[in-house]
Amino acid sequence: MSDADVKGGGVSVRASRDEDVPAMLAIYARHVSHGLDDGADEIEMPQIEDIKRRRKNMHKRGLPHLVAEADGAVIGYAYVVPFRKRPAYRYVVKHSIYVHPDHLHRGVGRMLLPALIDACAAEGYRQIIGYIDGSNAASIKLHEAAGFRQVGFLPAIGYKFGKWTDCVMMQRSLGPGSGTSPERR
Repeated sequence: MSDADVKGGGVSVRASRDEDVPAMLAIYARHVSHGLDDGADEIEMPQIEDIKRRRKNMHKRGLPHLVAEADGAVIGYAYVVPFRKRPAYRYVVKHSIYVHPDHLHRGVGRMLLPALIDACAAEGYRQIIGYIDGSNAASIKLHEAAGFRQVGFLPAIGYKFGKWTDCVMMQRSLGPGSGTSPERR
């Protein structure tokens, strides 16, 4: 598949299904074993049933869980979780995006992130937060292009692969943001 195929035609974004879980787990395994981003906090790989349960719980709560698909194969996925468990934060979500290593820097994230933003806004969420490894310039640029702004920097917060990692916190308003009172969730 060429870069042109991934950047537009040939790639679709849709809600995830149970049958997508093995592909999602394979993508996630690569991030856990080699990445310094969201997968950095996992020590043991979750099992397929764990991912299926997480995905179903997200759907039940109105939390979008999407996949990017090309030629019938899942090449990336994105989802949100509650930012905090306390009721005051019920309108804020934290997102994660994972792309298959063979499809990095080919526009998959540029397709997943806007779709995730739109799905979260449609569910009534007002803010979306992302935590990004400070050395991941491509992800930071992707988020800036999608309307996120840096709201925090946490130096040397993670330790993986024998080195300390920084974390950039980015935020974007959804829908009317904080301009109006939200409907009850």
